[in-house]
Amino acid sequence: MFTQLDPPIPLHVLGKGDGYALGVIDYGQEHNLIWVTAISKSGEIWCAPNPEVRMQDNWTMGRAANLAAKESKEALA
Repeated sequence: MFTQLDPPIPLHVLGKGDGYALGVIDYGQEHNLIWVTAISKSGEIWCAPNPEVRMQDNWTMGRAANLAAKESKEALA
């Protein structure tokens, strides 16, 4: 099943960078969700498996940067 996200969700794909999830593909209970994501810096579209996706930090919601996302951003720099 494909679900289009409206509005897109800001997130970080480990090893790729920050971007916006445009949709989610769900192949069923034996598989990870797949996040269809536009990477902000490169403009690439990636289908990232759920374990590689992290929410971006959000000061308003009180969500600090995720450690894995922080390390990924440092490696990409």
